[in-house]
Amino acid sequence: MDPFTIGIIGTVALVVMVFLGVRVFYAAALVGMLGLVSMVGWEAGAGMAGTIPHSKTVTYTLSVLPMFILIGYLAFHAGITESLFDAGRKWLGWVPGGLAVATVMAATGFAAVSGASTATAAVFARVAIPDMLKFGYDRRLAAGVVAAGGTLASLIPPSALLVIYAIIVEESVGALLVAGFLPGVVSALVYMTIIIIMCAINPKLGRPLTGFTWRQRWRSLPGTLPIFAVVIIIFSAMYFGWATPTEAGALGAGVVFLLALAHGMRWKSLREALLETAKLTVMIFSIIWGVLMFVRFLGFAGLPEAFAKWVVTLPLSPIMIMICILLFYTVLGMFMDAIGMMLLTLPVVYPAVIALGFDSIWFGIVVVKMCEICLITPPIGLNCFVVNGVRPDIPLSDIFRGIAPFFVADVITLSLFLAFPQIVLWLPHTMHMG
Repeated sequence: MDPFTIGIIGTVALVVMVFLGVRVFYAAALVGMLGLVSMVGWEAGAGMAGTIPHSKTVTYTLSVLPMFILIGYLAFHAGITESLFDAGRKWLGWVPGGLAVATVMAATGFAAVSGASTATAAVFARVAIPDMLKFGYDRRLAAGVVAAGGTLASLIPPSALLVIYAIIVEESVGALLVAGFLPGVVSALVYMTIIIIMCAINPKLGRPLTGFTWRQRWRSLPGTLPIFAVVIIIFSAMYFGWATPTEAGALGAGVVFLLALAHGMRWKSLREALLETAKLTVMIFSIIWGVLMFVRFLGFAGLPEAFAKWVVTLPLSPIMIMICILLFYTVLGMFMDAIGMMLLTLPVVYPAVIALGFDSIWFGIVVVKMCEICLITPPIGLNCFVVNGVRPDIPLSDIFRGIAPFFVADVITLSLFLAFPQIVLWLPHTMHMG
């Protein structure tokens, strides 16, 4: 049997296993190793598969992941979220749906030190939803804005998904992280605009919150300064080339650790943050190991090159092909988690995208934006399940209905990225010139 046919059989087998509920790590590793063995023999194939976990994870680039993950868990224990939400409520509460708008603003700030969408959703389900319900906000809107706001952590640096994309396609981690900043802000602004329009049309969804004096507003700002300090440290270090992403992540983790100590963090909380960081890091690394075995198998089978050649010869414009690829990601994201989806598709899709003339960094931001959408779309919609886990009094069906306007907002944001690529590329291009 020729390698190309073996590659097709292996790919179909992997898809079937994933849909049957087999974890991506096990399915990809098994198919990858068996595929290599079938093409090059047991000794060479097993030896090749066996060296991948070590050779691919001792790279310096991957060390940025645990740093970014640790920042998020330490930020949670530092109590930063309450200060952000309080400031957002006092400064933005007067607009229609003010508390929901404040939630998006606070989630954007927390995302800049978190990098974990589910953690952001869980934190604001505890902090923001009780306040919104207390002031009579529609519970679908309250749950939906928290689930959608959590997705911003996937795009705004530090973002684990952008790091994983950079590793897969061998792109600059620093350039991708810097590129995610402006699109993340644009996403947040589109969310806020949608909320204001909805609540202006139907005030029952969320009424303005008034009564705050200018003195109260100004006094709420000092509590947000730690967030800005960490963001400036991480972003400036990468943008101006003062530090590598790993060094910037370590510096950010150190600053957030000191903030957490200042907020009274005890040994129990520190131990929990370190353990959760280790667990999530091991999970991500395991998926990377397994999928990279599968990627090596695909390379031997010649599937990525064949797919790229086929896509380039399609009688469609590049932008239409890109829209079809994004629709494919939308459907796939309904059944797979973001990391697994990226790791399994990029080895095949990426060469075709580059052959069509699209920019690697731009495509990375678009793919991660698609992963954000998948975090709130049924039936998987991980952020929706997280919100339901924290607030079981709000049915999952209500949460999925609540995210519908934010799905529309994400489609609008993606359209902006397609129409105006410089939204994504301006910052990394200026960084490259510096």
